[in-house]
Amino acid sequence: MFEFLFLLTFALVLVFTGVSIIGMMIAVAAGFAIMAVVGMLGLVIKLLPWILLIAVVIWLVRDNEVQNYKERLSRSRRY
Repeated sequence: MFEFLFLLTFALVLVFTGVSIIGMMIAVAAGFAIMAVVGMLGLVIKLLPWILLIAVVIWLVRDNEVQNYKERLSRSRRY
């Protein structure tokens, strides 16, 4: 909601200062793009502990699967 209010205020300030409609639309699009990137970066930082936890769990599970796979294919294993 904050982002929408910022873009609306930004557009109104540009209109009141005499910027053309094309210039206003370009400025609002640029502001939206920058705010979207910053918002996604903030979300990644907020979720970073969970992302790291998932990465560690996947790493441990895959390491165990690789070890089991190597043991099954070992030629030195006796029956």
